[in-house]
Amino acid sequence: MTTARSWWRRGDDNLRAQAQAAKDAAAQAFYELDTAQRDLEISIETISAVDDSAEARRALAGFRALGERIDQVSATYIAAVDAHDLDRDELEHAAAGRARAELTRAKDELENAQRELERFRSGLGPLLGKAETQLARLAPARERAKQSLLAASNALDAARAAGLKADDLAARLAALAPELTKLNEGPSRHGVTETVQRADGVRRTAEAVRTEAERLPERAAELDKRLVSLRTRVQALATRAEGVTPVLSELRRRFSVACWEDLQSVPEQAAQAVRRAEEALAEARRARAEQRWADATAQLATVRSLMDDVDGAVGAAGDRLRRLNEVSKDPKAEVEKTRFAIRDAQRLAMQGRSTPEPRHARPLDEAVARLDRAVAALDGRHPDYWAFLTETAAVRETANRVVANIREDRAAGR
Repeated sequence: MTTARSWWRRGDDNLRAQAQAAKDAAAQAFYELDTAQRDLEISIETISAVDDSAEARRALAGFRALGERIDQVSATYIAAVDAHDLDRDELEHAAAGRARAELTRAKDELENAQRELERFRSGLGPLLGKAETQLARLAPARERAKQSLLAASNALDAARAAGLKADDLAARLAALAPELTKLNEGPSRHGVTETVQRADGVRRTAEAVRTEAERLPERAAELDKRLVSLRTRVQALATRAEGVTPVLSELRRRFSVACWEDLQSVPEQAAQAVRRAEEALAEARRARAEQRWADATAQLATVRSLMDDVDGAVGAAGDRLRRLNEVSKDPKAEVEKTRFAIRDAQRLAMQGRSTPEPRHARPLDEAVARLDRAVAALDGRHPDYWAFLTETAAVRETANRVVANIREDRAAGR
């Protein structure tokens, strides 16, 4: 037969239930405080990763101080829980009361700590917003860097598949490994700003490698075309250089020494330049075969420069003979062309004036005298036609310079 519990036992049960309720409330407060503290820690880490300002450092110090306060109230709560076994059968009335009181105090302290934490969190709003904005730049920057690296690697693979070594490009890509390691370590170690800058640097380098790798087949084809073109030009200029000797023979036969003496070394100089061009062309072909693109390009530039020199020297000999032939047959045409230039300058100098300015008149008067002397020098058995042509060209240049000066003065209102 079951007997009813005594009234004082029912009172113990009520106290046990109240103590258990206080324990449950304290546990809930502890859980909520712990969760809020973890969330705040993430916010602080976000700010610390981005911001090293005095304000951010104060926020970090404040969080640490708040953490110490939370550790204290958490320790008080844990001690209260450990001190009271509410599941014990013979829980004394006084023990249940003490448990309820201590656990209630622990709950209140936990809740007070959480309110402090929430006030602290609300003050972090501007710092956190700024940090999150900067962090928002990080993920896209890192993703772009990784995509650029992948594209560069794929481009290198395609170039190799086409038979192109691209060793220098592969070395440039491999040199990014330390930067990539730091990029993967992220902002927690290197900061957001530095990490974003590093990501942009990796991206730029990788994109440059990709672009050059994609251009390699085209570059090789262009180089092959230039090799053929310059080889043809070297052969053509070698043939032209051989034609300088007959030109010099005619100059020596028909004109005075002064008209051709400066051209005596042209055949040998042209032959030497052609030989050097052929050697550079051979080196360019070797560099192309070994895929030393920069060396091949440099050698081709040397070939082109040498050929320009040969072209100029050979052309100068032929042009000299042509001009001497023309002036020896009809010096008057050269004289009239020069007199026209002088008269044109004189008309401009007199325009709107009764007398020209001395600084304009003086060089023009000298130009007239120089032309007269040049014409007079043509008298004789073997005139120096080249000196004559050189002098008339100088006289025309003087006249043109006076014209330019007059126009500049008038444009400036002088």
